[in-house]
Amino acid sequence: MTVLTGEYETVRREARKFAEKEVAPIAHDLYNEGKEIPMEIIKKMANLGYFAMAIPEEYGGLGMDTLTITLVTEELSRVWLSVGSVMTRMLIAGGLILNGGTEEQKERWLPGIATGDVLPAAAFTEPNAGSDTAGMQLRAVKQGNKYILNGAKTWITFANRANLMTVLARTDPDASKRHKGLSMIAVEKAPGNDFMPPHLTGAPIPTIGYYGMKSFSLNFEDFEVPAENVIGGVEGKGFYQLMGVYETARIQTAARAVGVAQGAYEAALQYAQEREQFGRPLSDFQVIQHKIAHMATDIEAARQLTYYAAQKKDSGQRSDLEAGMAKLFAADMVEKVTSDALQIFGGYGYAMEYPAHRFWRDGRIFKIFEGTSEIQAEVVAKRLIPERK
Repeated sequence: MTVLTGEYETVRREARKFAEKEVAPIAHDLYNEGKEIPMEIIKKMANLGYFAMAIPEEYGGLGMDTLTITLVTEELSRVWLSVGSVMTRMLIAGGLILNGGTEEQKERWLPGIATGDVLPAAAFTEPNAGSDTAGMQLRAVKQGNKYILNGAKTWITFANRANLMTVLARTDPDASKRHKGLSMIAVEKAPGNDFMPPHLTGAPIPTIGYYGMKSFSLNFEDFEVPAENVIGGVEGKGFYQLMGVYETARIQTAARAVGVAQGAYEAALQYAQEREQFGRPLSDFQVIQHKIAHMATDIEAARQLTYYAAQKKDSGQRSDLEAGMAKLFAADMVEKVTSDALQIFGGYGYAMEYPAHRFWRDGRIFKIFEGTSEIQAEVVAKRLIPERK
């Protein structure tokens, strides 16, 4: 069992202090109004060094380990999932450039990600290809010293506020090559809801939750990108570059699920002790006590699995199995815990006035994004079951 000590506990405490002071007072009302995270919150996160945590010191970052970043992500998600998810944008883009980029690309973009001057978004999913990463069809055709992009992307979270998008594009149309024909391209753009018409247009996707960051459908039409923006400077590496950041992304997604579940649990626990029925607090009833006990146990189990995956990655060992397990288990856990929290609130759980609905809505997304639970189970199973020859 991971017991946090020293610097780790300090990081957690400071992250919780920021979340409670700066985010919690505004989260509920802004969520209910469907508004985005205020830019001043994002700037404060940058000033605290949150976006620099995974960037090496030589590129202006702090060079912190995965477990440290996991703790911050968890604490931010505890009060507002979208705020914790801003961290994931930086980790994915930073990881793609750090692990697969040329030295010039690292020097060009990593310092800006660390300071928050570069706000990235990941553009991978397409209308007809989500879990099937190798099935991406957005085309990037090289013409001289540039690429021309044509095609559609969807579920691109934070696209309107980003000034850099990592776009997975097909540079080799030979369908037989599938994943080998994909390249990762860094697309620079001006932030804003208007995008860059007529060559890049976008529309927000109405959702039932995950408020605070908007997701967009994007359309590229003869959009020009300098050839030097292909991550790594070589075509055909995009699929492998993306696979290389999945471990980190899944660990952080599990941490977000733990944070959301913890927030729901704490709200339900407090309500159960304050709300009276039949002349005594709800927490006096055994059925509620058992529900709370199972919620706390499931959260801690997911937390420990997530920390274990983070620590294994920090040790330099392969951790895709543990990361996949953490994400799979945490996704199931948060759906159940947030549902139980809403049930403890009773009728008020269905009311916008109380926080239970926020956690419940956000808890459902975890079995869908960053790899569906069905795909996640496939990934885990393939690592556990030897391939027959």
